[in-house]
Amino acid sequence: MTEPEEQVRAAFVTQAGWCDRLGAPFTALLCRLLGDRLGRSTELGRQVLRWPGNGDPFVDALALRLCGGLHALVRRGDAPSLAQFYPPSDMPEAESLWAALRPVLADPALLPWLGGAPQTNEVGRAALLMSGLLVIADRFPQPLELLELGASAGLNLHLDNYGYDLGGLHAGDPASPLRLKPNWTGPPPPDRAVAIAGRRGVDLNPLDPRQDGERLLAYVWPDQQARIARLETALALAAGDPPLVDRGDAAEWLEARLAEPAAGGVTRVVLHSVAFHYFPAATQARITAMIAEAGATAAEESPLAWLRYETEPDEDRFTLRLRLWPSGEERLLASCDPHGNRVDWLAG
Repeated sequence: MTEPEEQVRAAFVTQAGWCDRLGAPFTALLCRLLGDRLGRSTELGRQVLRWPGNGDPFVDALALRLCGGLHALVRRGDAPSLAQFYPPSDMPEAESLWAALRPVLADPALLPWLGGAPQTNEVGRAALLMSGLLVIADRFPQPLELLELGASAGLNLHLDNYGYDLGGLHAGDPASPLRLKPNWTGPPPPDRAVAIAGRRGVDLNPLDPRQDGERLLAYVWPDQQARIARLETALALAAGDPPLVDRGDAAEWLEARLAEPAAGGVTRVVLHSVAFHYFPAATQARITAMIAEAGATAAEESPLAWLRYETEPDEDRFTLRLRLWPSGEERLLASCDPHGNRVDWLAG
């Protein structure tokens, strides 16, 4: 076995571990089978096992690319023998699942799924992002301008269209058909009004909620039907008023946005969720530097906020962190899971 092949197989095992931790045993089994048994007899197998990049879940997310393609075939009825083993069916035995999976791996329709990073646009994360906006509004009681990096279809740019129960605090739109209530420990966030003065995002491959919903749904783990249902609801809401998401490099786009004069009486908020670690290291460094530079010129009437729902280097957890200018203060707001299902609120 070559070193690249060993790394690829290890990446599938790592992804399986994350699926186990996050309550997706079927997807975990799928990843383990693929990592252990995928061979070079198909073009798909050859491309996967010779992967030129880094297949790690926090870099290229190779296992999730392939799992997304398989889920897409199942959802559109193109793999009926495999579909009978997918949730909500009972958890299958490994040998039975592999027997159904093996012939599907020869389907050329899977190959394009290897070429793009997964995009779930997980709307469960909106609960954390809204909690962060409440903290910002508590410090600066004025409208917010949202600038989202890695926005995908922009579903979380319209987070004020959703309803929330955040540790007993009700926020957002009480009449929304999408209600988010994460498992919450600790005190609730501040009870403040959140007014959005503007919203705009960027993505290397922006998706249209009216046309690309099935692509987004394919990346959601089939074990987690509640996630699928809330994404379907968010897509329906966004279809009537699609968010503005530009196609482009996050650093170049943000540089242009921050160069625009800041409006007085408005808080500019740069935010992203489970996206930053997919950016190249040079892009991460450039974004960090330009935000700090913009923060140095922020004023009390036109402040700047950086809201980050990510993993930090050398940390095996997801957190919600906030930095505010002109003070430059950094706050750890919460520890959480990557889908917004669990929140341990740490802010006072």
